[in-house]
Amino acid sequence: MNKIIHWAGRNSLGGLLLLAVVLIVVLPMSLELFRLNLVGKYLCYAFVALGLVMLWGYGGVLSLGQGVFFGLGGYGMAMFLKLEASDPITTRIQTTPGIPDFMDWNQITALPLWWKPFQSFPLTLALILTVPTLLAFIIGFAMFKRRVSGVYFAIITQAVSLILTVLIVGQQGFTGGVNGMTDLKTLLGWDTRTDSAKLILYFVTVGLLLASIVLCTWIQKSKLGTLLLAMRDKEDRVRFSGYDVAMFRVFAFCLAAFLAAVGGALFTLQVGFMSPSLVGIVPSIEMVIFAAVGGRMSLVGAVYGTLLVNYGKSVFSESFPDLWLFMMAAMFLGVVLAFPDGLAGLYTSRVQPLLVRLVHRVRQSRAAPAAPPSPPPVVASSTPSLLDT
Repeated sequence: MNKIIHWAGRNSLGGLLLLAVVLIVVLPMSLELFRLNLVGKYLCYAFVALGLVMLWGYGGVLSLGQGVFFGLGGYGMAMFLKLEASDPITTRIQTTPGIPDFMDWNQITALPLWWKPFQSFPLTLALILTVPTLLAFIIGFAMFKRRVSGVYFAIITQAVSLILTVLIVGQQGFTGGVNGMTDLKTLLGWDTRTDSAKLILYFVTVGLLLASIVLCTWIQKSKLGTLLLAMRDKEDRVRFSGYDVAMFRVFAFCLAAFLAAVGGALFTLQVGFMSPSLVGIVPSIEMVIFAAVGGRMSLVGAVYGTLLVNYGKSVFSESFPDLWLFMMAAMFLGVVLAFPDGLAGLYTSRVQPLLVRLVHRVRQSRAAPAAPPSPPPVVASSTPSLLDT
């Protein structure tokens, strides 16, 4: 038992194993399907939080526009699902059958050329992963090569998020506008609205999330992760050592965009819609809060932070519909002021020392020599001996 406690307290894989047990065993057994589906939706946001840990926590670059990449991944999946739901038989009452309904409402008579690649599922998956990553590469290369960082880079990412939101809303005939893309029912003929489908999608999300944590942990423990930390603390020293700081930051930005796109695609499958409200500045800032509450240096903490913040939003909005925004703000301020390093810092400063002391006490109790048995007490006999006579 003491070996298990010591491993969980000292090894980072202990936290990952505990998270896996919570997500795979505890939550499915203790929550009804509706609540479990909500948790699955929250876990889609956790992909963005993981990317922010790598970009902000390790790379020292704060991005306030991760909703852009989350939205691109979500819209990519939504475009495929919308085309599947818009077959000529289902849309035969439209003026132009075979195209999405919002295109028909806006008097578009043919499917746009840039929509056609999303008729293929493998090509859709490739575009979901490559388009956000390529956009991140272009933005990162243009900014980091000119040594734009800090608050200036954060403002630029906010501007990109605002531009994409305005573009989606303005091009209603091609994107669905403010309403977004709705009525997404099937994936390759598989009804994603059934209870069994929701359960399967939940476990797929958990599996991909755990795999992403393993990937990011491997990067952190590699030379690349060491260089990211060094660039965050001593950028000039790393540059003078001959490393291209800009390209390492571009890599971290692309990795964060890649993870956010995966989360956005899974979100569309879980929820069944995608809208521009998930792309703008406000959701991007909320995604940063997920990482801050969990701990911007902890991958597992980012997942717990995402779950905590979104659970608080659900509970407060259900119980206190008029005050839930103030209660959320109070929770954010309380966590930041009381635990500057987030939930991961709370674990490191409070829980981990308790585990270490517990292991030490168990080892001491086992190493202490056993006390020798005491001799039996001498009891005077009541029978007289020969010396007494």
